[in-house]
Formats: sequence, C-alpha cells, structure tokens
Amino acid sequence: MTRRTALALAAAGAAGGLGRAATKLPRPAPDLIVTLNSGSLVKLSGFRGKVVLVELLLTTCPHCVRCAQVMQMMVDEFGAARVAAMGGAINDGARNDLTRFQINSGAKFPIGVSDRVFAYDEMIKAEKPPVYFPQLFVVDRKGMIRHHLHGDDDFFLDEEKNLRAILGRLLKEPA
Repeated sequence: MTRRTALALAAAGAAGGLGRAATKLPRPAPDLIVTLNSGSLVKLSGFRGKVVLVELLLTTCPHCVRCAQVMQMMVDEFGAARVAAMGGAINDGARNDLTRFQINSGAKFPIGVSDRVFAYDEMIKAEKPPVYFPQLFVVDRKGMIRHHLHGDDDFFLDEEKNLRAILGRLLKEPA
C-alpha cells in the first residue's frame, strides 16, 4: 500500500467510514478554515460572492500539485474578482511541506493546513477504498457546493477544459 493510499484511507476512516454516501448537490458548503504558515486563518465564507475552487489535498501528491496549477490558471483566466481558490492540506507533516507545495504548483491562492476538513466528511467517503486525492469542490457565489470531484474521476483526464466549462456555466448565473 502506498503512503498516498494509506493517508487517504486514514482520512476516510477518520471521516466516519469508507462507503461513499450519495450526497445531494447543490448543498450548503461548510465554512472550511485553513491555517496558513503565517498563522493567519482563511475561511471559505470570506469568498462569498465569488465562485470558489476548494482543493482538499495531500502535500505529497503530484495530482494535487497539478490540480492547484489548474486552479491558479482558472483564477488568472476568469479574474480574481470572480473566481477564488483555496487549498486545505490534510496529511501528516503538511505544515512542513506547504511552502514546497506552493512553489511546485505555482499557486498564489491561500493553501494551508485544514484541521476542520472533516466538516466535509460525508463528501469524501468512497464507494470502496481507497479515496483518491485531490478532492475538488466547486462552490457557487451563493455558498452552495455545486460539484465534488474525486481524484479518480474522469474529470481529471482533461481537468483544465472541464473546470473551464464548469466555471463558465456558474459565472453566467446571477450572484
């Protein structure tokens, strides 16, 4: 078993089980809070009025680095006034890896450690083990989770194109 799989299983287990619950979307987004290396807190609710890309990640995961790169591209392309992003690392030792992760991904958006990640617990349970990362949530301007994408979803085969399409649709909706 790889470290990534073990961490994912641990996260899912701590979240209350391993069976993916059929969560209904859209649904209100819990107020995810991440702690930056500076000690500052960033809250999802601070981005209300924007479409927000939320990545739950492992700092040791190359797929998570790629997801953060694409998220930054989308913020740059659609504009920070309309689209925001944040990342919450959940793996052991994440605090020590945040700077390296941010440099490798080129992400300029806030990425910190998430101690309250399990507010999203029912959304990261898998139909069967393992749970793959990243876990990407797209939150609309009203604070509703509209999409939850698991690291093993086909979405990630052409993540840039697929995310651009989702954002294009959501940004056409009234705020």
